[in-house]
Amino acid sequence: MEPAPPYRDEGVHALWHVSEDDSISRFAPRRTPTAGLDKLLVWAVDTRHLPLYWFPREHPRATFWANSGTTDADVVRFLGGDRALRSHVVEPGSFPAMRRTRVVAYRLPDETFEEWDRFWVSRETVEPLELVELGDLVDLHEAAGIRLRSAGDLSALWQDVIASTLDYSGIRLRNARMAR
Repeated sequence: MEPAPPYRDEGVHALWHVSEDDSISRFAPRRTPTAGLDKLLVWAVDTRHLPLYWFPREHPRATFWANSGTTDADVVRFLGGDRALRSHVVEPGSFPAMRRTRVVAYRLPDETFEEWDRFWVSRETVEPLELVELGDLVDLHEAAGIRLRSAGDLSALWQDVIASTLDYSGIRLRNARMAR
């Protein structure tokens, strides 16, 4: 699987866990039956995919970008013709919570992690190396050059995205409100 395109001031490769809880002193493996993995694991994401989590935890978001197999027509339709653009879409009304919700990123040691899909997993307890305040999540997207917008019907947009040739990641979409 190809990684998402880089973002402005991305920084060096590291592994991260994003949370609204700033008091975690260690991450113990826990059971998370996701995508066929029913094991005790600690989950992390790498720096390149960290922006997928620049949101309040329960907020639904559709994120997408072009890869080597994306058609020019889909680049025009979804990315305004910019093959290097990353696009993050939320529901209307999400921006105030993105500005006020306190979200932190824990940098984790990578020795015990192995790559799985776009994620990294460890079967061992890990202690964070660093805690980083993310600040205003709308401003963070802007500084990184990632397009952030809202869509009235996130579920319908998501169906269009997954039927396209784009690469994508959808998170908490079960929480999306249906358009009326």
